[in-house]
This record gives sequence, C-alpha cells and structure tokens, in this order.
Amino acid sequence: MKVVGLTIQPLSIPFVERFQHSLKDRAASDTVVVRVQLEDGTYGYGEGLPRPYVTGETVDTLVDHASSVLWPALAEQSIESDGLLSSLADLLPITVDDGDIRAHNAARCAVEVAVVDAVLRTKGLGLHDLLPPTTESLTYSGVITAGDLESVARRARQLMRVGLSHIKVKVGLEDTVERVAAIREALGPDSILRIDANAAWSVDEATEVLRALEPYNVASCEEPLAPQSWSDLAELRRRVSIPLIADESLVTASDAQELVNHEAIDLFNIRLSKCGGIGPCLELAAYAREHGLAYQVGAHVGETALLSAVGRHFA
Repeated sequence: MKVVGLTIQPLSIPFVERFQHSLKDRAASDTVVVRVQLEDGTYGYGEGLPRPYVTGETVDTLVDHASSVLWPALAEQSIESDGLLSSLADLLPITVDDGDIRAHNAARCAVEVAVVDAVLRTKGLGLHDLLPPTTESLTYSGVITAGDLESVARRARQLMRVGLSHIKVKVGLEDTVERVAAIREALGPDSILRIDANAAWSVDEATEVLRALEPYNVASCEEPLAPQSWSDLAELRRRVSIPLIADESLVTASDAQELVNHEAIDLFNIRLSKCGGIGPCLELAAYAREHGLAYQVGAHVGETALLSAVGRHFA
C-alpha cells in the first residue's frame, strides 16, 4: 500500500497545573501529531514530543525534518504489514549528530507510528497484532513534581488513594532529602519510591544526596548527572548503593553502548518519542536484556492519549 500524504499538526494543550523539574517548568503540552494517508484513503496517526534539552529537537525542527527528510523517504513507497517495522527501519533511519540536534527521534517516532497505524488499519489489525503481549499486567507509577513539602506530601497521599503505589519524585532542588522524607512518611514503608534529578547534580553533590537518602528506601535515581557523562556516571555508581537509571543519557543506540561499556548504569528508561519510535525502542530493550540491565518504559510529560496508547502496547 503506497503512502500518498503526510499532514503535520503542532499542538499546545494547557495543563490543569504546572509541571516542574530542574530542566523545565511546563504549563502546556508541546507535542506534534502526524497524519499519514495511504492510497486507499486510510489514515494513520502518530505523535512526537520534541524536547530541546533531551534530543535537541524543537517543534520547528520536527516539522522541518518530517517534511523535508522523512516524507521524501516515504512518498509513493509501498509498505506492507509483513515485516512492517523492518521496512520502516530501512526507510526511516535515525538521523544523529545533526548540528545541535543529537537525534531527530521525536520526528521519526511521529512518522513511524502514523505509518504503522495506517498500514495495520488496512488489514483490520491493531497494534496488539504487531506487538502481542508477553505479560498479563503493567504497573503504572505516579509522578510528583516540584512544590513545597506540604503539597508534595498531599500529592503522595492522593496518588495512594487512586491505587498508585509506585511513585517517582522530581528532585534536584536544595530540599531533596526533606522532600523525600516527607513523601516517604506520607506513603508508608511499602510503596516503591524513585527519584528523578533530571541532570541536576555533580558527582560529589549526587554522592552526598544519595547517601543521605539511603534510610528512605529509594528504589532508584534517574539521570543524576549531566547527559552523556559516562565516566562520571560510572564513578557515581561505584560510590552509591541506590541503582541509577539513564534517561536523557539514553537517546541513541550508541548511548546505550557507552553506558554498557562504562558500566555506568543499572536501568534504561526507554521512551518512544525520545528514542525514535517502536522499532528502535524494541532494539534498546533487547540490548538491555542482552547485557543484564533492567529497563522501564517511560512517557513524556504532555503526550496525548494517542502516544500513551502506543506506549501501553509497547510496554
């Protein structure tokens, strides 16, 4: 089935409340929805969330890359459901190290997902047919953003009331230990508590904070240092007992190799838009398993139900 059209729609959807961490203070969704049309009139939809502080992409660069690079590669190409992801891997290779952009992954994700959606629709199939489930259930976690100690403890109790016992806390501010202590007290001893520093610390700062957090049974710390600080991350991992997760440091396959070669990490945080779509993310998960690393499936703040649905199937 030939691809005959591509429509790109940037969206800005206001949040009910602001979402803050050490790299960004966000009051609205910053996302781009892509619609692909096949020759029989079937449409498919995809989504990408450009993050300048992660991949270097912006809404403008996503629109430009999708229209000037990805669309010409797809136009009038016949794509079938058999070998779908492999075909798209050949047609839509990830573009890396393009000036200030580490990888055009959000753009690729949006277009790849849209093509997958369209092609599956022509066969009367769903994403579950392409990605059959390998587990009977998924565990969701709630996220607590910046705020005073009273507000973060209140949010922790709210998340518990709706049944979320796995909680991630945005940290990196001066009161990290006090925030975690307040949330742990609100959650009780049995909940799983993780922290995300969003590249806020130096090695010495991270060492001091993570050692101080040991009494609060913190399950993991996500992205404690500046992205791609491979040697520093390895040094931190040797100093502390809390497992470390790579997020902003895990954008491409070469990033994964660096993390493994430096023995710098315990877990991968794999996100569809950040890592380039379904195909590249499956490869990252396989690479993690091959090297004895754990991984989690993350989401971008502000993604719509469209990409969240794809994320559920991927997970």
